[in-house]
Amino acid sequence: MNLSKVDLNLFIVFDAIYTEANLTRAGQIVGITQPAVSNALARLRETFNDPLFVRTAQGMVPTPMAQNIITPVRHALQLLRVSVQESRSFNPDEATKTYRISMTDLSEAVILPGLASRIRRLAVNINIDSFLTKRRETTKELAAGRLDFAIDAPLNTDTQVRHVKLFGDRYVCVMRKDHPLASKSKLTLDDYLAQSHIHISSRRNGLGHVDLALGKIGIQRRVVLRSQHYQMAPLVLDSTDMVMTVPERFARRHQLHYFDLPIDDVPPIETHLFWHESTDQDPANRWMREQIIELSQQLERKMNKERDAAALSPAN
Repeated sequence: MNLSKVDLNLFIVFDAIYTEANLTRAGQIVGITQPAVSNALARLRETFNDPLFVRTAQGMVPTPMAQNIITPVRHALQLLRVSVQESRSFNPDEATKTYRISMTDLSEAVILPGLASRIRRLAVNINIDSFLTKRRETTKELAAGRLDFAIDAPLNTDTQVRHVKLFGDRYVCVMRKDHPLASKSKLTLDDYLAQSHIHISSRRNGLGHVDLALGKIGIQRRVVLRSQHYQMAPLVLDSTDMVMTVPERFARRHQLHYFDLPIDDVPPIETHLFWHESTDQDPANRWMREQIIELSQQLERKMNKERDAAALSPAN
């Protein structure tokens, strides 16, 4: 018998007939007509090559074959019901699950400390695998279920990929605190262009937002170091006179000296959370979304308070 070709709904009908010993009452329990029950029984008889039930004055009496399979059938149906029920609910206290999230090292530095602390407190058996997926593969990986979430800048994704903005930021120019320019009150465009720059990008080549803005006015900066990772940059800045254009959040976290950019038309930075629409109503996916979104809102409020405090400080 090839079970891959058997309609599992037939076993629900089988269980109902066994319980009620009557085709009409079995149909009422399952929610189908008596002729539909008869049709289901005929298909089961063909599948098992056995009558399964014999009509008598006392009702439908199970054959030895039916008696042999009823217990495993009921056990299998119960397992299926439990599985379906669990898929509709999610208890973080009891759940054992690993979430796979694609993010850059910058997003990891912003999100993971708070997220890991929150998860340890709320769901001790929940794990997180963080790794970077190539942007052109993000949609495919989400659709295939090999990725639960992606945290990244806005992407040109498929319409089946849902997303929400987590937080925004702006670019600033950072340098070590005793850099020759650090004592200035304002960074001019000439100052900016005279420096040697570090450029961070997940791509091996291509222009960043700053370079595109400079290109609009026919000038370019001198990039002497290009890397995929933000976290190495403070070490390089500390031992050189290089500068780097980074999100303000990064500058504050690493206590770097920074200036507003002397360039117009550099767009603000947005970080979004992405997931596939097939998981939109999944309780486990929804729970983690809620954790990431709530954490991001807290980070955004903290950032705004720091900006307000800096604006009111005597140094400003």
